[in-house]
Amino acid sequence: MAVDLLLGLQWGDEGKGKIVDVLTKNYDIIARFQGGPNAGHTLEFDGIKHVLHTIPSGIFHDNAVNVVGNGVVIDPVIFKKELDNLKKFNLDIKSKLFISRKAHLILPTHRLLDAASEASKGKAKIGSTLKGIGPTYMDKTGRNGMRVGDLELDNWQDKYRALADKHESMIAYYDVDLEYDLKELEIEFCKGVEDLKKLTFIDSEEYLFQAQREGKKILAEGAQGSLLDIDFGTYPFVTSSNTTAAGACTGLGVAPNKIGKVFGIFKAYTTRVGSGPFPTELFDEDGKTMARVGNEFGATTGRPRRCGWLDLVALKYAVQVNGVTDLMMMKGDVLSGFKTLKICTAYNYQGKEISHFPYNIEPENVTPIYTEVAGWEDDLTKMSSDNQLPATLNSYIDFLEKELEVPITIVSVGPDRTQTIHR
Repeated sequence: MAVDLLLGLQWGDEGKGKIVDVLTKNYDIIARFQGGPNAGHTLEFDGIKHVLHTIPSGIFHDNAVNVVGNGVVIDPVIFKKELDNLKKFNLDIKSKLFISRKAHLILPTHRLLDAASEASKGKAKIGSTLKGIGPTYMDKTGRNGMRVGDLELDNWQDKYRALADKHESMIAYYDVDLEYDLKELEIEFCKGVEDLKKLTFIDSEEYLFQAQREGKKILAEGAQGSLLDIDFGTYPFVTSSNTTAAGACTGLGVAPNKIGKVFGIFKAYTTRVGSGPFPTELFDEDGKTMARVGNEFGATTGRPRRCGWLDLVALKYAVQVNGVTDLMMMKGDVLSGFKTLKICTAYNYQGKEISHFPYNIEPENVTPIYTEVAGWEDDLTKMSSDNQLPATLNSYIDFLEKELEVPITIVSVGPDRTQTIHR
């Protein structure tokens, strides 16, 4: 049985959580494969808004088991808060949520290192969420990290102490004014660890392999977005993991020939949180309108998102890198009321027109070239079927499908799970 993937195709915040929630009824297992609590997957149903950071977005469905894979980094403090927030919903967490022993742990000193590193960069800061994710992945690749499986050992606190002491010496190196009480942070960390240890730890690659043999349907849930991929994103303004399709193989132990559908999620426009180049960014009333109507604030940090027209050059690149088979367009309702829409179909790159995504998209190198299309006035939020969509929106979708050469199979017209149109 193939494993389907669900990925963001822009700079994150595309609406992956909602779509995983919508699709979960078709799957037996939902598995997160990378990233950490810098993710903010928002789900809305029955009048309640939920924001998940580490726990997979299928947790509210009875039919699916949720797996936090080996490629994810886990902060026990934030994880405990997520679990506490779920208690009122009477979910059977013990049987519905499994944690890979190979997933790495975010220590309090990882967060402190993140803050010290970012503060030392001044204006050159990359816009980290300060969740300790980068330093944790650095320890992982440096072969120094702590993993969930270590918590089953009697001496895990000795391993923690050695790593935390090393981190403190590194924090001192940055020579920034960073006040903290590590003992207080460690009390909170240990409480989180105790809650984490109540869950089921698994050898996730074996669990998923056996699930495939048994014919179970698996959906791999990505975090962040393709343009934040450590290899293929807008480096260095990227995250610390592989957010593209290849990351699902390494982040879950799934063989490449077992990948089935690749669902690519994108907004009808473009947003970005934090620092980094953004060719189609708007600084006018159109950009402010997108931000206001789209409620464009980070689900994890609350930071305002930068808004701009749809960048088709970047989107094509993400489709190619991921091998996307199905596209899903989010927030089409936010564009209602714009008489004219712009789509970036090429770049002026150092005086030459190009249609591929280049090595460097800093503003001194890149100017977007736009195609203008008609907008729509209709309120989409009450629409429930494909034939209700306005003709100009269908023309917008047709244009994108022709350019991207991939069908758009879902159009989201609001945040609630019911505001989802299948095409």
